[in-house]
Amino acid sequence: MNVSKVIKDTMCFTQTGTPYYASPEVWKDIPYDTKSDIWSLGCLIYEMAALRPPFMADNMEGLYKRVLKGIYPKVSTKYSKYLKNLIRMMLQVDPENRPNINSLLEFAEISFNKIFNKV
Repeated sequence: MNVSKVIKDTMCFTQTGTPYYASPEVWKDIPYDTKSDIWSLGCLIYEMAALRPPFMADNMEGLYKRVLKGIYPKVSTKYSKYLKNLIRMMLQVDPENRPNINSLLEFAEISFNKIFNKV
């Protein structure tokens, strides 16, 4: 969603995507897969609800530490528990604990139906 410059060992690298949505595995510079996209989507959905990214800091090192901890402020109580659970599922630090896209769509469909009493 953005292009940022990351400095490592006095070298500057271009990183695509906003650092606010980068998954822990991207921050750790280890191989990643589509579950990294699930993390980024979770960050986006969180920001749409909270009007701020889930992980914020004054500098890149602070942001790195916050993302790796995976602790973010709670979403307002005005939102359903289904939305909160959806975000929680997507913002799991360990990618093995995040849903794949099929699981996510199944959960989202169930949540949508419950929100509108269709189940």
